Amino acid sequence: MSPKRGERVAPPAAGELWELRFATSEAAKGWDELCRQVPANTLVAYEEMRRRTVAGESTTRHLRLKGKLATGVHDGVEMEQWQYEVTAGGRIWYVMAIEHRMLWLKHAGTGHPKRTE
Repeated sequence: MSPKRGERVAPPAAGELWELRFATSEAAKGWDELCRQVPANTLVAYEEMRRRTVAGESTTRHLRLKGKLATGVHDGVEMEQWQYEVTAGGRIWYVMAIEHRMLWLKHAGTGHPKRTE
């Protein structure tokens, strides 16, 4: 997805930082909604995801999904799938392309994902 006139400028990934990209249009829309409703929490989530370690450990807000959701597929490659809890209900799900230091956002939204219910 190429940026267009009037869109936000994304900071570059540099050094040990991870680059974040949207894996789906729905994730991009959900991200915008999170930015509108809870901008401070979304900024914290963004910064924590960019700075995470490869062998990331779960925290109270950041954890690896379990069971069938523990892995996700992007571009035909199966990867670890993680969740960041932005608010009590708001979530970001992403898969990790470790060799490229890329996090592909599969879901972002203000409500709890129905797939976990």
